[in-house]
Amino acid sequence: MSRHPKSRASLPDPPDELKQLSDELRDVIRREIRAEGPMPFSRYMELALYQPGLGYYCAGLHKLGETGDFMTSPELGSLFAACIARQIEEVAEHLGEYDILEIGAGSGRLAADILQLIDEPFRPRRYLILERSADLAKVQREHLAATAPRWLDRVEWLERPPEEAWQGVILANEVIDALAVERFRATESGVEQICVVEAGETFGWSSRPAPKKLATAFSNLGVELQDGYQSELNLQLPDWLSAVTRSMRRGLALFIDYGYPRREYYLHERTDGTLICHYRHRAHDDVFFWPGLQDITAFVDFTALAEAADLSGLQVEGYTSQVMFLLGCGLEQVLANQLAFSEDEGMSLNAQTRQLTMPGMMGERFQVMGLGRELGIPLTGFELLDLRRRL
Repeated sequence: MSRHPKSRASLPDPPDELKQLSDELRDVIRREIRAEGPMPFSRYMELALYQPGLGYYCAGLHKLGETGDFMTSPELGSLFAACIARQIEEVAEHLGEYDILEIGAGSGRLAADILQLIDEPFRPRRYLILERSADLAKVQREHLAATAPRWLDRVEWLERPPEEAWQGVILANEVIDALAVERFRATESGVEQICVVEAGETFGWSSRPAPKKLATAFSNLGVELQDGYQSELNLQLPDWLSAVTRSMRRGLALFIDYGYPRREYYLHERTDGTLICHYRHRAHDDVFFWPGLQDITAFVDFTALAEAADLSGLQVEGYTSQVMFLLGCGLEQVLANQLAFSEDEGMSLNAQTRQLTMPGMMGERFQVMGLGRELGIPLTGFELLDLRRRL
């Protein structure tokens, strides 16, 4: 049972000190497999990304930007943040005093840009950052101190979602794709759970009858898949969404990620799922390549996100592509304003715009979903094109 990974020969070799970290993580995974048997892929992904001191997000590696492994929309420049700020201002005008909660703030670039770009009357009372990686929290503090020191006193870092009731805006840009997912294999008689086992010096795949929770979730998908079809299911999404939104008594949660509605997620031709790894700006599908030194993600099933929202008492306020959301939030005006302010940055701003909006880049591949609680206002980001009917 192979995912037919692309040749490792095209991937640059890490330095010896990083290989040692990866070997230590492999030993952690091996010990657990030997003690407990085949490891569900969700557990392997959790360890590869979040094992303290060794996982990709917890080992002090440089992850974002040109010198890291991948680029996110905020890292391209300030256009993305300026459009998000406009949507926040619309919500803030309706709510009055409010907070922002950013989940997984990356380098801190989005937080710094938003705090500086939001007009004074609409600035948040607090900018909360929910970050499970101590390494990334350190990076965020340093970036905010260097670029937005005036607003640093409004920023608070959290290890768990707020417990006290609050109102405002939740931001989650490229967060859900990093939640550990189950892999499954459809069979004529039902579904199997795909697991990780030892295979010489590395790891390989095996399968076993799906446990009840996975089998139930698979049967609830409502899709017919041919024998041998392999893909992913995010079983932790409902509980995760409930946890991060439970204390928001009123406001908007914005989720931006690459993904599809369910009917497109499980297309018949997508027979091996959506897992993708990022290593030094190379995308590939070998999840066993130097564990802990690369990002592992899965595309988001936005229909599943909408279903989880319903269970959490949230209303789907809108769903659209990133390009249409940014245009709805006034991207053209934002671009014109920044070009007028600095003609020297014209080439850079135009390059940003292309990357954010072109269908073959981030424009269509990335989707935006807005979930509201007691909100009661239309949102400009979804006015140009609302794709909720596709869910």
